[in-house]
Amino acid sequence: MDETEFAAYADEAWPTLVRAAVFLGCSLADAEDAAQSTLVKCFRSWAKVTGADNREAYVYRMLVNTVRDSHRRPWRRERSHADVPHDRTGRGHDPHGAVEVTDAVHRALGGLSKVNRDVVVLRYFVQLTEAQTAAALDVAPGTVKSRLSRALAQLATDHHLADLTGRTHP
Repeated sequence: MDETEFAAYADEAWPTLVRAAVFLGCSLADAEDAAQSTLVKCFRSWAKVTGADNREAYVYRMLVNTVRDSHRRPWRRERSHADVPHDRTGRGHDPHGAVEVTDAVHRALGGLSKVNRDVVVLRYFVQLTEAQTAAALDVAPGTVKSRLSRALAQLATDHHLADLTGRTHP
């Protein structure tokens, strides 16, 4: 195994894995744990990861399964309350409102069912294709399309996102 290649992949994938896990419903600390566990699994089976027809779908399937498994554990009793990752850059406040946008997106995604949130996050945040999303979730491409359709319809009327655009909400 080429450890240098894996290390470069892990460095590149880390931020997106963490953010994807946050959007999948984890707190920041749990998202970091899920990303780390996913990368450990990748390391252990690096030959399978690099040999996969679609490496991104394979890795994000591992992440989704890791997040789901962590939610099934009986010791998991805490519930996050719209955690917004804090600014680690040391630059202080956010003059452009990104914190408010992040909070609204987290709240809106939290209103989706788990399966619909998974599809939205993988398709639009991670930017997997429909086929890659289907492979990552082990569903048919048509299922991805129908879940996206339902999720986007729900997000279009979500009051958290309406607050950002100035729309009135029902």
